[in-house]
Amino acid sequence: MLVHLISPKPPVVGATRREKALLFSRLGLATVAAQFPEDIEVRIINDSLETIDFDQKVDLVGVTALTSTAPRAYEIADRFRAEGIPVILGGMHPSAMPEEASLHSDAVVIGEAEGVMRDVVSDFRSGSLQKFYRAVTRPSLVGLPSPRRSLLNGSRTFPDWDMVQTTRGCPFKCDFCSVSDFFGQTYRTRPIPDVIREIKELRDHTTVFFVDDNIAGRPVYARKLFEALIPLKIRWFGQGAVLIAKDVELLRLARKSGCFGLFIGFETLSSQNLKQMGKTTGHVQNYSTAIKKIHDSGIGIVGAFILGLDSDDQSVFENTVDFINRNQLELASFSILTPLPGTRLYERMRQQGRIIEQDWAKYTMGEVVFRPKLLSVDQLQSGYYWARKEISSVSSIFRRTLRPRKTAILSLPINIGMRKTSRGFLKRTSAFSNRRTSNRGQA
Repeated sequence: MLVHLISPKPPVVGATRREKALLFSRLGLATVAAQFPEDIEVRIINDSLETIDFDQKVDLVGVTALTSTAPRAYEIADRFRAEGIPVILGGMHPSAMPEEASLHSDAVVIGEAEGVMRDVVSDFRSGSLQKFYRAVTRPSLVGLPSPRRSLLNGSRTFPDWDMVQTTRGCPFKCDFCSVSDFFGQTYRTRPIPDVIREIKELRDHTTVFFVDDNIAGRPVYARKLFEALIPLKIRWFGQGAVLIAKDVELLRLARKSGCFGLFIGFETLSSQNLKQMGKTTGHVQNYSTAIKKIHDSGIGIVGAFILGLDSDDQSVFENTVDFINRNQLELASFSILTPLPGTRLYERMRQQGRIIEQDWAKYTMGEVVFRPKLLSVDQLQSGYYWARKEISSVSSIFRRTLRPRKTAILSLPINIGMRKTSRGFLKRTSAFSNRRTSNRGQA
């Protein structure tokens, strides 16, 4: 029996195949592959890196989808089903929109695969696939089999980085985030010995990317994890909240365990915006102090910011860029507020009639798909482009990286690489930006 597990390519206009692959940095399909019995041959296909052979004889196809990749996922599913091959859809978007996904599949896995894949395989073999599969309870993270990384065929999303998960979910309930909905507003941890064993099994475990949405979401667990990592002498990067700066000992342990950088969602510089989105990670007036504490510990920061929140006016773009430069964040990431299906934000904007685009391929977090409150659609779109251009400028890069901090200096080549990518992206999208019509327009 042969099963193909496919990740669809993202709809990034004009991006190279490599750029698309970098955007799809997930362990998902390797984790799902580990749930199949040993007598089943599984192949993982990255649609961004290789051509899908729709004529190959395969018994079952599984396709994962984010909202922005859903149209491509449906296209792939429809092609295989036209050949009489059963298709299972899963991932964030099918879990949020199962009825929609069911129109393009023989079965939809809602939520996490553990706990249901044995039933899926058993039902498939007996010819009795059900339309929907959802675990009755959230799966335990105890004793999980290691993701089948060997099936990734070398298409790793970060050169020389292996990805490992230690927790699932997030303790916060931000209204724009689909994580809480997908993981059932839970925050579960893996046994630390299991994590250590998995890291030791990696082909090259010198540098690890922890894919957790918030690796320090439970400080007591995080302390024990960091202590256990120290003897491994690895370097690692992860995602966390700015609240980590309040715990000096946790910061010290993170650095001692090999942490050289954290992706931190600051989201906004407006306290009103934070309140509206339901994020309780501290006060924005303390951000600069928190950043200094993290930097002083020897940890670099990739700061993430959302543009287009309800309290954002035209000053948000310049203020955010100035904040990033002034606080010398090693790297910065911008996204346009996007009402993803399954989130409270989506439901609220749907009820308010503010969603102006239902083409899921535009839900890339780089396009405006709703009507902002204090900005026009075009103002938000052009402001997003401007912010990306400013942060990738030579003056911004030098201001943020030419400092006597090891993390700043190490980020210089990454910034230069991102400058090239960003400038290419902006050049490709400039014509699109100029062609935007007024019917997508005024707030």
